[in-house]
Amino acid sequence: MHDDRSLVESRLKRVLEERIRPAVHPVSVPLTAGIWTAPGEPVPVAEGLAAPRTPIAAGEVWGAPWSTSWLTVTGTVPEEWAGRTVEALIDLGFDANMPGFQCEGLVYRPDGSPVKGLHPRNQWVRIAAPAAGGEEVLLHVEAAANPVILDYHPFLPTELGEKETAGDRPQYRLARLDLAVFDETVWELVIDLEVLGELMAELPVEGARRWDVLRAVERALDALDLQDVGGTAAAARAELAGVLASPAEPSAHRISAVGHAHIDSAWLWPLRETVRKVARTTANMTALLEDQPDFVYTMSQAQQYAWIKEHRPEVYARVKKAVAEGRFVPAGGMWVESDTNMPSSEAMARQFVHGKRFFLDEFGVENHEAWLPDTFGFAGGLPQIIRQAGSKWLLTQKISWSQVNSFPHHTFWWEGIDGTRIFTHFPPIDTYNCSMQGKEIAHAVRNFKDKGRARHSLAPTGWGDGGGGTTREMIAKAARMRDLEGSATVRWERPAEFFAKAQAEYPEPPVWVGELYLELHRATLTSQARTKQGNRASENLLREAELWAATAAVRTGLPYPYAELDRIWKTVLLHQFHDILPGSSIAWVHREAEATYARVAEELTAIVDRAQRALAGEGDAEVVFNSAPHPRGGIPAGGARPLSALPAAPGRCTAAPHADGGFVLDNGLLRVTVDARGLVVSLVDLDTGRETVAPGAAANLLQLHPDFPNMWDAWDVDRFYRNTVTDLTDVDGLALAEDASGAVAVRVTRSFGSSTAVQTLTLRAGEKRLDLDTEVDWHETEKFLKAAFPLDVHTDRYAAETQFGHLHRPTHTNTSWEAAKFEACNHRFVHFEEPGWGVALVTASTYGHDVTRAVRPEDRGTTTTVRASLLRAPRFPDPHTDQGVHRFRHALVPGARIGDAVREGHRINQPERQVRGGVPAEVAPLVSVADEAVVVSAVKLADDGSGDVVVRVYESRGARARTRLTTGFPLAGARACDLLERPWPGGEGEAETDGDDVLISLRPFQLLTLRLARA
Repeated sequence: MHDDRSLVESRLKRVLEERIRPAVHPVSVPLTAGIWTAPGEPVPVAEGLAAPRTPIAAGEVWGAPWSTSWLTVTGTVPEEWAGRTVEALIDLGFDANMPGFQCEGLVYRPDGSPVKGLHPRNQWVRIAAPAAGGEEVLLHVEAAANPVILDYHPFLPTELGEKETAGDRPQYRLARLDLAVFDETVWELVIDLEVLGELMAELPVEGARRWDVLRAVERALDALDLQDVGGTAAAARAELAGVLASPAEPSAHRISAVGHAHIDSAWLWPLRETVRKVARTTANMTALLEDQPDFVYTMSQAQQYAWIKEHRPEVYARVKKAVAEGRFVPAGGMWVESDTNMPSSEAMARQFVHGKRFFLDEFGVENHEAWLPDTFGFAGGLPQIIRQAGSKWLLTQKISWSQVNSFPHHTFWWEGIDGTRIFTHFPPIDTYNCSMQGKEIAHAVRNFKDKGRARHSLAPTGWGDGGGGTTREMIAKAARMRDLEGSATVRWERPAEFFAKAQAEYPEPPVWVGELYLELHRATLTSQARTKQGNRASENLLREAELWAATAAVRTGLPYPYAELDRIWKTVLLHQFHDILPGSSIAWVHREAEATYARVAEELTAIVDRAQRALAGEGDAEVVFNSAPHPRGGIPAGGARPLSALPAAPGRCTAAPHADGGFVLDNGLLRVTVDARGLVVSLVDLDTGRETVAPGAAANLLQLHPDFPNMWDAWDVDRFYRNTVTDLTDVDGLALAEDASGAVAVRVTRSFGSSTAVQTLTLRAGEKRLDLDTEVDWHETEKFLKAAFPLDVHTDRYAAETQFGHLHRPTHTNTSWEAAKFEACNHRFVHFEEPGWGVALVTASTYGHDVTRAVRPEDRGTTTTVRASLLRAPRFPDPHTDQGVHRFRHALVPGARIGDAVREGHRINQPERQVRGGVPAEVAPLVSVADEAVVVSAVKLADDGSGDVVVRVYESRGARARTRLTTGFPLAGARACDLLERPWPGGEGEAETDGDDVLISLRPFQLLTLRLARA
């Protein structure tokens, strides 16, 4: 027989496109429309419905960037359509090849109740089935003219990301406003042919099944009269029934489809637009759930539920009903799908606390999976946090984006830094926007790396980011693949059902230890420095506010600000979303974030001040408060003392000219040589005589690189950026200064390009630390600024702080996995150590860094260079990223062991505060720990208002610890609990006490939450 396969396949493609799909809506009449454009920001629904309209017709333009227009469409069902299914077809000017990322609409009835969303692949609104002849149609559409920022030529700089610069030129042209008959038989034929045609393309040519499908398709096309598609569609479908009924092989891969619409809480649109995106999509999905009994939809991010509860209560009522029925599934248990690299220990914990508590309070639902399909890599401390929140599973997708190394598993145990393991799934379908295409299903089967041991995977199915979620077409295609020969089997299932089945069939999967590093988007550790510094400052202030508010409540009876802290935490958690904190959103988002962080700082400072004044009492003495978790200058951790009672810092600082025109600073602990270029050419630890700076090198060297990645400008830095570097060694000014505390400092001024940098290097009495303050007035574009510290330390690994501990990364590049980590994350410190001696670089400002090795010229031994990443200047999606003044704080700590790195990292982030008061003696801390290796992460009052004190501690050095936690109040009892402050299941967790002490035993990096009842 001749091979006519390509002939039949080409025939199918054309007939589908040109004859069958158009026949789904075979007849139509135009609708009449009027439009009103809101003069500014979006208006309430009632105002939009009542506003006057001016006529508009298909083909006319509308929609300046970021504007909102209200359309009213009216019409009458023709008498001859009586008894048929009728739909309105409203095309706002969509680009169907770009689901999401453009204009959208939400349809309302005349009474203001929402119907469904309008999106590029979802342009229909059901009017009646069956319709009555003469029936009047009246619908309102709230249409958002969101501009297309990520266009077909992506990453071009655009001013559309800020309302003030976006202009007022209309962006869209109304394409269709029609009332049409919906022919369900033709629509079903379309789905039949799409499923079989897509399946056929994935089957082996030499296999019989492909040819069986081909011949059935050929017969169906023969049975179809192209001049009467509606009249012959049933006959064509009959020719396909046999191949559609052929069951899947018993060994077929099994896919759990989960209805899904990944909606970034801000990205190429501002937060206010996400509120509306969520409303449109959830209106769509609740309507679809009512029509499709097998369909299950899931949505993560408690913040998004809270938004529709506040702004679209009528949509929220439908969501609550669907959740109660088990059809609309809250997933993830986090406030937002946050970045997980940069948030602090407490912030990462509170993502789960606030997310899970919202789902429990609103729906009575406790989900057990973390749902983070799009997050840019995962810190090694996360498994323990997930487990401590009462969850046990993790889903992610983004690791499939890695540039170099293909991740070796799809289902595995992920082991964190403390040894906690989380059952993790990484869907082989390689998308969180599955549309049920045959090529996607076949890719999942081929790609699944655990074949022979497991055969379950998950497919998040639906268009996200304004695409409207799952469509009726996706559901129909999944129904045909429920049990179809040649295909994986597809079932709609809740995430928990998938995880339970996957874990039952694969109880001992392989183990991956340590961070899940994404080999892409590394520059998100640096982009938008103000957003990152606002986050860090907010986290530090929240710790202080809780600590001092709890202390004042216990000691003075000052009311604890439960509601204020809850609201502020949620604001900070929202801004940790994985396109806000990473700096990959439009200018509008980051401008608002900067203003929000300023407001948060003001509110939290007021809470701290109110509590400290209550503790200090009335008087004129200066009282010094220490919120860091280690004693400082005679002040106990979490306590305060009068300034007059503090011991003077030992020793004094001296400064002398250096022969080459620089200076030598000395405080008896360190001797620092700053040369005429303002660079640190020597830093000697006087206790050991050890030199810190690598021979022939200079530390605190600013270096400038070109920075134009191949794509994803704000997200990526490509390895070739290192090929070209400019050392900033020219000096505009070099001066010596002293302050009232006796510290000595060198002030260095430089200019480069269109920018300037002022650095102050400070040595303080009694401190074995060189403080480095950098102010940059930044006006570069597509450049990367780093500060280099070449260290005379030989080591094949280094430590970088992460949540509740630290992890080790190699300093070498033996393998492609190590070479790919050329930019990495730290929190407050990185630490480098030879046995017995080490160096820490601590920071209050930055997250990104790189580490490389070099060779000592005199003896060929190796040295280690760490570079802190300071600033970038990408032009997409914000063409003015980080222009202006920035301030950074770092400190170099010679002779530091890992415990010193932990302590100094906290100190630089939690400065002392001075308050005028009359306290005659110290304010004792609410809790103190005998062993400095055990760090107090949080002190607060219990969220339930009981008055119990909640304390969270963790072992910080990677060793075992047994110690006492002493309370500064009479203790009635202590109980270990989860992050939500609940007793552990099964009655476990009673803590051992000894008077007012709690006895603690911790494994390396273990975190422990204690609930302390006051007598």
